[in-house]
Amino acid sequence: MTQRIKITIDQDGTVKEEVQGVQGDVCESITRDLEARLGELEDRVYKAEYYQQKNVTLQHNKNEIQG
Repeated sequence: MTQRIKITIDQDGTVKEEVQGVQGDVCESITRDLEARLGELEDRVYKAEYYQQKNVTLQHNKNEIQG
């Protein structure tokens, strides 16, 4: 999926942003400049993708006991 930011402006002027196509905390760095220009952040809701990590490698060490 392509990385993009979806911006919604409600009738009352509330601006909502949604980052699509990224995993982990990358979304925060992508939106940092935009949020600074928009003003005070009222709320932040993390989607499931925020808690996913990209390219995680699990390693299992096996200890063998020889008798």
